[in-house]
Amino acid sequence: MRVWVGKLPLNYIWGLYTLIILLLLRNYCSSSWLPSSWSRSSASSSKFIRIRSNRFYVDGSSNFLFTGFNSFWLMNVAADPTRKHKVSEVFREAATAGLTVCRTWAFSDGGPAALQISPGVYDQHMFQALDFVISEADKYKIRLILSLSNNYKDFGGRPQYANWAREAGFAVSSDDDFYTDEIIKGYYKSHVRTVLTRINTVTGFAYKDDPTIMAWELINEPRCQDDSSGRTVNEWVKEMASFVKSIDRKHLLEIGLEGFYGDSVPERKQYNPNWETSGTDFIRDNLIKEIDFATIHAYPDIWLPGRDEESTWHSWRGG
Repeated sequence: MRVWVGKLPLNYIWGLYTLIILLLLRNYCSSSWLPSSWSRSSASSSKFIRIRSNRFYVDGSSNFLFTGFNSFWLMNVAADPTRKHKVSEVFREAATAGLTVCRTWAFSDGGPAALQISPGVYDQHMFQALDFVISEADKYKIRLILSLSNNYKDFGGRPQYANWAREAGFAVSSDDDFYTDEIIKGYYKSHVRTVLTRINTVTGFAYKDDPTIMAWELINEPRCQDDSSGRTVNEWVKEMASFVKSIDRKHLLEIGLEGFYGDSVPERKQYNPNWETSGTDFIRDNLIKEIDFATIHAYPDIWLPGRDEESTWHSWRGG
C-alpha cells in the first residue's frame, strides 16, 4: 500500500508503505466478534516488543507507538556490494523521518538471487546479507517484521514450494497444495526453523533471540483458490503458528493477511473490494491463539473503481 506520511512525499524513501496494524487481543478488545476469554502471557525479556491491554509496549512498561514502512528488497540489495550502502541509507532516512518499524522479506526461494536455493539448501552470501539488514536496523533503532514466505511467484513463495515437490516426483495438483501437502508443509517448516535459529554473523545473536525483530509474518497475502471457505488457510495458519511458537515464544507473530472478511461474518463480505473471495477469513484467522496481532494491506488505487491513488488519498483527507 503506497502511502503519504505526514507531509513526506510518496517516494521519500524507497518502497515506503503503510503498515496498518490492528490488535486483536482477546481479553481486552470490546468488538462483539471477539471472545472475552483471550489472554496473552508475557515473556521474560523487557527488550522485546510485547502486547498488554490491547497495546504494544517495550522496556517493561512504555507503550510502543510507531509508524512503519515496507521495503521488501533489503536483503537482495544488501547482497550486492555496489548497492549495499542503500540499506544503511534507507534506515538512516527512515529514522530521521521518525519511522521505527520496517517490514521486509526473510525469504527468496529458487531462481536468481535465491536465499533458499532448493529445499533446505541456502546461499550463505544471501543469508549474510540478511544478517547485515538486521544489524543495520538495530544500529538505527528500527524494529523489523520479517516475512517468511510469499503467496505469489515473486521471490519464489508458494508456487516455488509446489514446484519443488513436483520436481521431486510428488503428486501436486495445484499450487494451493502448499497448504495441505505434508511434503510441502515440511519444506516450509524447515525454512522457518532455519531462519528462526540462524546465528547472525554480524551480531552473534540467534534470530529468535534478537529483539531487533519485532515480529514474524507467516506469509505475505495468503490466498487459496481451491477453498473459498477459508478453512484450508485457517488450518494451515493454526499448524504453522503453533510451529513458529514452538521454536520462538519471544517474538510476536502475525499472518500477513490482506483483511478480507470470510464465512465467519458473511454479512460483512459485501465490504470486501469487488466482493473478493480470497480463501481467507480475516476474523477467524486472527482469533487463532498463537496470532498476536493483525495486519491489513490496502490498495485503494486498485480497489476503488475509477479512482487513482492521488485522488483517492485527497478525498480521504478532505482535500
